[in-house]
Amino acid sequence: MGRAIRARDVDTVLADYPHSEWTGDDWIPGWRTAQAGRRQVNAYHDGPGEKDGLERYRLELQAAGYHVVPDQQPGGGRRRLHITRP
Repeated sequence: MGRAIRARDVDTVLADYPHSEWTGDDWIPGWRTAQAGRRQVNAYHDGPGEKDGLERYRLELQAAGYHVVPDQQPGGGRRRLHITRP
């Protein structure tokens, strides 16, 4: 069973990469995280280069000791990373 994880801990690992932000009209490209329960955080890449961005984040998070599984939202939705602590 995985341990508790917080989005802010994942944010710390990804801090060297640009963070995305909603401007009201569009996204500024970069990463963002969302808490998905006590034991999982999801990471997204907004803007161009989604596939490459997620791959960079996956490698960085795995090097920091996180368990990372690439995923896609149901129905062909957004790509994301499921992040847990082993």
